[in-house]
Amino acid sequence: MLRAPSYLISDTHLGAAPRDVEHQVLRFLRGLRGNARSLVINGDLFDFWFEWKTVVPRRSVRTLAALADLRESGTEILWIAGNHDCWGGEILRDDFGLDYHVGPWRGTIAGWETLIEHGDGLREVEDRKYRRLRSVIRHPLAIRAFRWLHPDLGTKLASGSSEASRTHRPRGNGQGLRAVAMGAIAAAPSLDLVLYGHSHVPALERAAGGGVYANAGTWLEQPTYLRVDERSIELLRWNDASAEGVRLDALDRRAKEALRHP
Repeated sequence: MLRAPSYLISDTHLGAAPRDVEHQVLRFLRGLRGNARSLVINGDLFDFWFEWKTVVPRRSVRTLAALADLRESGTEILWIAGNHDCWGGEILRDDFGLDYHVGPWRGTIAGWETLIEHGDGLREVEDRKYRRLRSVIRHPLAIRAFRWLHPDLGTKLASGSSEASRTHRPRGNGQGLRAVAMGAIAAAPSLDLVLYGHSHVPALERAAGGGVYANAGTWLEQPTYLRVDERSIELLRWNDASAEGVRLDALDRRAKEALRHP
């Protein structure tokens, strides 16, 4: 169970994102101290993450330090692996104290029965080729072979190959992933909340059965994030002027209609 208030971000792609995005993320994380009891990172925090035995990618260091500081302050941090940062493990868990999780996560956030996945590979037809590729690049033998590369070379190769997926916004403005979410809610009526990332399209929508689909979007376009408490889920845009951000949309846990604010 993740405690409330819980905040969720995804797809910041640090390391490839402009420096000002990285600075925004750092200020956002520091602002969570004393405000957030839990934080969910729904994949692709970094544009590339790989754990060599004694080396980590250079541009991750300040963000990881901020996360470790937040964790030590008492905030729980759940990191769902994305398609750009799926090669994590020991360093994130043991050295930084993060709950790094590969694959779907099912549990409760502030009393909401919740399913969280990054979202890559979930579309039945469109992602068929990618699923085959994913099975190769995540295979233990492939990971072991990649570890033999010098970190400078490995980072250069991985960053070059990831550019298309980083800048790509799926056709249909995220409707394919939305359809997957609605199907998941229909198949499991006990679900209150399905959280995806990956599409880079912020979303907050109630399904016919009452469950909610939400997507935090990407900080490559605007710094949006989600906040969940016992009563509601909010889609917000971060800014320096307000610790709470600017509310873009909200859905009450019990109400059938969105609580929209100008």
